[in-house]
Amino acid sequence: MIGIFDYTVWLTYLSLGLSIMGIVVSLQQSGHPYIGIFFLMACGLCDAFDGKIARTKKNRTDFEKKYGIQIDSLSDLVAFGVLPACIGNAMIRVCPTISEIPDFGAGRHGLPLEIVLYIILVLYTLTTLIRLAWYNVTEEERQNTESGARKYFTGLPVTSAALVFPTVLLLQYIIPKDITLVYFGVMFIMALLYISKLKIKKPENKALIVMILVGLAEFIMLTITLCRK
Repeated sequence: MIGIFDYTVWLTYLSLGLSIMGIVVSLQQSGHPYIGIFFLMACGLCDAFDGKIARTKKNRTDFEKKYGIQIDSLSDLVAFGVLPACIGNAMIRVCPTISEIPDFGAGRHGLPLEIVLYIILVLYTLTTLIRLAWYNVTEEERQNTESGARKYFTGLPVTSAALVFPTVLLLQYIIPKDITLVYFGVMFIMALLYISKLKIKKPENKALIVMILVGLAEFIMLTITLCRK
């Protein structure tokens, strides 16, 4: 049987399973589209620890390290690329104001707003793919010349989706108007940041703890607001 199945990849496999469940829930015609966001946050939690757990195995071979890089990025594409796009699709489905917003352009030849939003979904997923492929290639090259973990990322890490999109959805319970277009605006900006040359310092343990606490706070607030519905 091919593949690696030891504890170094368990969280990565779990993240993929959670993201698939989130996609299925988001695409259901019945049910709240925001439920998918809980699976997104759970995937973010898995990603926060999978690399640290993998590095505890001191005798990992080069093959195991390369496999870990590839499988992590493949899982991230589904969790932080496809899942947010499916959540966006669910928001289009239930948005009460989409049909009331004028099309882009003038007259009969204006581009329907829904088409523009679906283009953003495709663009976002595509830039997630590009960002992860770029990371894989550069990380493999870096490991050939350096030891230890990298200190900086080029471009916004796709895992930031696990914090950014829940924050956007929380706005729905602060702002009285529908925030579907805000979600897509943020998605478009993130798509551009994924493939930018922006240098971002890799979070260390303290910063990681802060992000986990922020995610936990978002989880609690979203749970409370949804239970009140």
